Amino acid sequence: MKTIDLFSGVGGMSLGFQNAGFEMISAFDNWQTAVDIYKSNFRHDVQRIDLSKISDCQIFKDIKPDAIIGGPPCQDFSCAGKRNEKLGRADLTIAFSKIISKVKPLLFVMENVERITKSYTLSEAVKIFKKAGYGMTSKVLNASLCGVPQTRKRFFLIGLLNGKDNVLDYYLTKNLSNKPMSVYEYLGNEIDIEYYYRHPWSYGRRAVFSIYEPSPTIRGVNRPIPKGYKKHPGDAADLTENIRPLTTDERSYIQTFPKGFKFKGTKTDLEQMIGNAVPVKLAEYVAKAILEYYSDCKQNKEITMPCQLQLNFG
Repeated sequence: MKTIDLFSGVGGMSLGFQNAGFEMISAFDNWQTAVDIYKSNFRHDVQRIDLSKISDCQIFKDIKPDAIIGGPPCQDFSCAGKRNEKLGRADLTIAFSKIISKVKPLLFVMENVERITKSYTLSEAVKIFKKAGYGMTSKVLNASLCGVPQTRKRFFLIGLLNGKDNVLDYYLTKNLSNKPMSVYEYLGNEIDIEYYYRHPWSYGRRAVFSIYEPSPTIRGVNRPIPKGYKKHPGDAADLTENIRPLTTDERSYIQTFPKGFKFKGTKTDLEQMIGNAVPVKLAEYVAKAILEYYSDCKQNKEITMPCQLQLNFG
């Protein structure tokens, strides 16, 4: 499937879909630093474009993608953000839906934070997708059950042109793990400490975690231990000189970027880009679920599949 990635960031979603077998052919983002990192890690084209200002979508129509994937920025919905849809970032979700409605790929995948499910913006985007003829499946997935050593809940909306709603429900859940993946299960002794500090949103939350449990959500900030930090009842251990925050590289590994992935830029930018990324293995899990659905459609005539997809994959 010829696939393009909108709001691609450094390429977590692209890499996951590529690993699953999708043919990534182009990516688009408006942050030059992220574009530069993406370019260093992929052979296909990546362009810097403000996707909120795309009108006729001809640049995408010329590519003729079978699939469009993307994670419009989620700060206006995120727990770490101001949770205010009127601040402007939520408009990028609408921009994504309008691009889909004009280009009409056979498949789209949109990722965002769990909180978007309670938003007015999502309901408006769904109306646009519906009017364009998409049958949709939505699912909130916990990354720790999808091969990622991190408790990170993310919302996925998958649309099939001229398809039916909810046809991917079974495929998105059938391969979920029975238990969350720990940092140690994924990285073994790559992290040379047993406990680490992760700066909390508020001091009402724990901050010290064990490698024998999933990491909390990797965020866009990575702060040192503040002087005078008082132990939280939920902390996995007392603070000692052996407890430290995770390094930038370690955080990228927990986001399931491979060790060979090339990151460059200021520490602040890197922490934010890594925190913003879709975990590679989570994207790969979703991509494989979609491909498994397609495979079953080819073999089982009782499974409904849009005619375009039958022609493309039959």
